[in-house]
Amino acid sequence: MRRRERLDAYLDRTDNEAVWFARPNGFAWLTGGDNVVDYAGDVGVAAAGYDGERLRVVTDDIEAERLADEELPEEAVVESFPWFADGLADALAERSPTPAAADFDVPGFASVDATELRQPLTDADVEAYRELGADAAEAVEAVCRTVDARTTESEAAAALTSELAERDARAPVVLVGSEERAPKYRHYTPRDAELGGYALLSVTAERDGLWASLTRAVRFDAPAWYDERQTAAARVASTALAATRQVGRDGGTAGDVFAHVQDAYAAAGYDGEWRRHHQGGAAGFAGREWIATPDLERPVHLPMAYAWNPTVQGTKTEDTWLVTEDGFECLTAGDVAREPAAAFDFDVELAHPVAFEP
Repeated sequence: MRRRERLDAYLDRTDNEAVWFARPNGFAWLTGGDNVVDYAGDVGVAAAGYDGERLRVVTDDIEAERLADEELPEEAVVESFPWFADGLADALAERSPTPAAADFDVPGFASVDATELRQPLTDADVEAYRELGADAAEAVEAVCRTVDARTTESEAAAALTSELAERDARAPVVLVGSEERAPKYRHYTPRDAELGGYALLSVTAERDGLWASLTRAVRFDAPAWYDERQTAAARVASTALAATRQVGRDGGTAGDVFAHVQDAYAAAGYDGEWRRHHQGGAAGFAGREWIATPDLERPVHLPMAYAWNPTVQGTKTEDTWLVTEDGFECLTAGDVAREPAAAFDFDVELAHPVAFEP
């Protein structure tokens, strides 16, 4: 179902006259553009809305011309207000037909759950996702080929951010865990620590509103326990993918998938390991549209992107996959799977499982 059809259905279902999005992922989903100037805020500098007929954008007079020229489709109607006025929410309340809903606080407006409107992905979303995933994997693997045991986590993180920027992608999440810190912390925020015998490099890349997550392990002299734990994590990820498709076919929930994840940890000999870190979930116009938990009742849509990220102490497997009723496609596969290990001075390990038919 296309965006306009989803929005028409939403307006009919809720009896609203308009729906508005000012959070960056909602704005990008509706317009394909970027409304962010200050990344410290949750709400951008413009709100994009649909009133049953037109795509409308409300912003201040500092941003209006730039957004119209560089970020918005031609059909968008841009309305501006003085930058020194009360702010975006009040300006929107004055200009929108009512009743209305928004994804941020607007006086008198209802709240809209944009996550459900963004699922499942459209064909155009999938094509853009393939390009983003390929670029993100290329960036991460480029860094893997240049670091060594004496590279610090911070240096590797800076290189990751730079490689993504060269590919016109933002890096909301950049984690680098060294041999010393990756076994201690599941979120290995970069520090001035040398990588040592191995490292985990994890990123989430964002472009045009879509978010792609992946992890790669780079090994120089990995600990003896590494292979066994990484294999266990990969088996959990494979189970999560297979369960996602089956539950999506059956009309089940995120909690149903999570039950399979719990069982997979136990079968791999790590019962309860799932308690130490979240396992991921649906991806798309957010790092995770939802994160699976035992009782989460979010529907599992197909076709949809999913980024599962099981961890077993010191190891992690993570990629962004397109899951359809027919199978799986790794959007962040990169080149590692297609190049022999002998091509490297060290082993760059692909940190995702091979897709399979359950």
